[in-house]
Amino acid sequence: MLLAASAVWALSAGAALAQATFKIEAQPAAAGIRQFARQAGVQILVQSDAAEGKRTAPVSGALPVDRALQQLLSGTGLTVVSNDGKTIILAPPRTGLIRTGWSGAASAVSAPAPEPAPPPEPEISIIEEVIVTGTRSTSRTVTESMAPIDVISAAELTKSGKQSTRDLISTLVPSANTSNSGAGASFAIKTVSLRGLSADQTLVLVNGKRRHNTAILFVNGTTQNGQSPPDLDLIPSSAIERIEVLRDGASAQYGSDALAGVINVILKKSPEGGSMTALYGKTAEGDGETGQFSGNLGMKLGESGYLNLTADVRVTDPTDRGDKTLNTTQMYFPLNAAGQPVKVGTAGSTLDPREATANRHTSHPGSPQVQLFSLGYSAGSPLSDTIDLYSFGTFSSRNTAAWLTFRNPNAANNNIAVYPDGYTPRLFLKDRDFQVSFGAKGTELLGFDWDLSSSFSRDDVDYYENSLNASLGPASPSYFYLGTLKFQEWTSNLDLTREVATGVFADPLFVALGAEYRDDKFEIVAGEPASYINGGYVAPAGSPQAGVVFAGGSQGVTGFPPFSAGSFSRDNISAYLNVEQKLTQAWEVAVAGRFEHYSDFGDAKTFKLSSRYAILPNLAIRGTASTGFRAPSLQQQHYASSSTIGVIVPPATTTQLYPVQLLPPDNPAAIALGAKPLRPEKSVNYSVGIVAEPLPRLHVTLDVYQIKIDNRILQSGTLGPNAAVSTALASQGLNPQQAAFYYGNFADTKTQGIDFVADYRTDFGDFGSVRWTFSANHTKNKFTRVVQPPAALAAAGIVYIDRVKIGDLTVGTPKDKYILGADWTLGKFDTNLRLTRYGEVIQRTSLAANDETVSPKLIVDLDLSYAATDSITVSVGANNLLDAYPDSVRAANRGTPAFAYYNQYSPYGISGGFYYARVAAKF
Repeated sequence: MLLAASAVWALSAGAALAQATFKIEAQPAAAGIRQFARQAGVQILVQSDAAEGKRTAPVSGALPVDRALQQLLSGTGLTVVSNDGKTIILAPPRTGLIRTGWSGAASAVSAPAPEPAPPPEPEISIIEEVIVTGTRSTSRTVTESMAPIDVISAAELTKSGKQSTRDLISTLVPSANTSNSGAGASFAIKTVSLRGLSADQTLVLVNGKRRHNTAILFVNGTTQNGQSPPDLDLIPSSAIERIEVLRDGASAQYGSDALAGVINVILKKSPEGGSMTALYGKTAEGDGETGQFSGNLGMKLGESGYLNLTADVRVTDPTDRGDKTLNTTQMYFPLNAAGQPVKVGTAGSTLDPREATANRHTSHPGSPQVQLFSLGYSAGSPLSDTIDLYSFGTFSSRNTAAWLTFRNPNAANNNIAVYPDGYTPRLFLKDRDFQVSFGAKGTELLGFDWDLSSSFSRDDVDYYENSLNASLGPASPSYFYLGTLKFQEWTSNLDLTREVATGVFADPLFVALGAEYRDDKFEIVAGEPASYINGGYVAPAGSPQAGVVFAGGSQGVTGFPPFSAGSFSRDNISAYLNVEQKLTQAWEVAVAGRFEHYSDFGDAKTFKLSSRYAILPNLAIRGTASTGFRAPSLQQQHYASSSTIGVIVPPATTTQLYPVQLLPPDNPAAIALGAKPLRPEKSVNYSVGIVAEPLPRLHVTLDVYQIKIDNRILQSGTLGPNAAVSTALASQGLNPQQAAFYYGNFADTKTQGIDFVADYRTDFGDFGSVRWTFSANHTKNKFTRVVQPPAALAAAGIVYIDRVKIGDLTVGTPKDKYILGADWTLGKFDTNLRLTRYGEVIQRTSLAANDETVSPKLIVDLDLSYAATDSITVSVGANNLLDAYPDSVRAANRGTPAFAYYNQYSPYGISGGFYYARVAAKF
């Protein structure tokens, strides 16, 4: 059996001289090795029976890690027998074949056998009795932590044609899903969510520090409406050493947003070497052409510091799957006998002859066009024997363009003097994003190890659009500045940790405590007047559009008007305490508590209890119980906008383009429709699991969970159009010919599910080795309470949460997801095959008879690599090798004019297969 300890970063094979600051007294070997691993930032595996009865020597001061380890082990008889780049393996001189099976890489070392050779010894397999500090671990699945954790290694990041960190997480983690649907900004940028919850109910960290949220509020999406989560795509993927995914509620440990879990992105810190990667690919249809280049360089900073730099560039063309969604409506105004356009239905008129030759391919659903440039850095250097300085950050610039819905030439939101053949609005987002963190950490602060840090971040998103403001008549511009969204966050932390010998238990009590201050600011900058005003244009008499009431503002996404502009801020202070104790060799427990105070909604207290009990050396049970909370985002509290989306306008039964106004909850029009100030979401989370090694090298985990959320913040269903909505809008000087929605604490929900993960390695001798992984998730969401409107509003036809919104949360994502992976290594060849089966998805509509189904589908990903030299690897591969597509949408749900063919609720998108070639070099 092996004993493991892990800490902040993994030792690279070529970085044996990396330096750290140590303060370790002489003590029993198990405790000394654990303390060394945490202070050095390495993972150490050692045979536990070999460590029994031994004591490690004291180590003090700033020393190279390898020299400090040699000093620590002097007199123990333990030696370093292998380092796979992430894990140091210790063993006594007499050692059989050792395999790690961790992080997707095996390391095998055979010690010379004495002569004559004894009978072959059995393999020493690892039962992962892992001691975990927070969520920091380098195993693929940390089977013996007190909560389920997935770790995606740097090797897995490179063995994929996924162009984003977000897509890779949703591909490898069974309970993670990506939302691929929406309109406007919701269409251009995607999100990832855990355990069937919302994307903003998962906390994202970088090197253990909170990552800021995007300024964008996803409004016209589907399953991810009303969210402003951190944007994982703006973290350069080549800067990532590994990604740790904690699948458990963690508000008591990390604060707001961690209802579903935590995604912790660990950046590279290597002080030498580097890599370059170039990728080119396109879809089976020949579009979506993508070029990506990334480089990473590590260098020493002074005598014992490090500086690691990364640059990523990606250019992706859009995909277009609208060729089957032909516009069959009458596009042009009919003509009178003189050949002049007249109103539709005019007696004696005839079809415009252009109808016969018109371009009917007017819809362009698919993935957006993206130009992304990002930089990342990580640096550190000792200031003294007991203090280290560090800093890291990311800087990103992204331009995104997405097509919206076509406007026919004869539509009321077109002016034929500007667009005689109609137009498709095109939205452009210019995103400028950065986050920088500075900190110092050290020892000997009243016996505590300490970490003091501050992070400052900002995300600015400019909105532009090719469109039309029909209310301005022929004078309308065709290009608009719609405004800017800005989100800024400043977070400062003090974290203290120490081990305390209690004299009661053999292992010391681990104590962590700290405090955090966070200041958030959200700003809306109004667009140019032409993007939001109503120019009052009246079509002249005799015009086919005479008498039409033109909607004001640019079509597609309307500019932010002055009434919605403004700057909004709040601050938050919090304190936490976390203790962990191993009561016996088989049983350990942890307790955490946190207090938070927000300037805008008050106090919150959260707690967490975790425990693990080893029934047998290769079988254990674990469980957690916790409370959580998520504060309403500033975007949810203050964002206001107007757009044109598909709405069913009675007496019609199919969707048509119609203006919709999003109202902030404190707007008088929203209050007239029942809005109340937003309250924080509160959760109760239970998780129970088993971990086992039923066979050598086979690791299995099974976790069952339940998450109850009260006062869940949701976007209402589309309210109206009806008289009550028109009256409320008109009272505030807004266009009464609109529908509306706003955000509210509209429901209580319950999420129940099961996660299963298995990891196994087989050795086929001359035929190489295969690492097998199988994971599965089943999640079920249900509403336990839905807020009903007051009787007067209900009588007026107002329904806050309709069957569409209920369906989005309960059946709009797959209840079941299965992932089978096989990574076969044979000499210089590596074949990585992954099969993912997504369960059924149902898109509910206003009418049950029109509900859509996305049938279960198997997605095949394949990556083939060849190590041409020790430093150059060439690869070819495919995401969605078999070019699978979701079900098509029935004609009644394609809109008027048609804008959808493949169902965009698909969890794997609607662009089909992507095929690529990649060259990677190490130096």
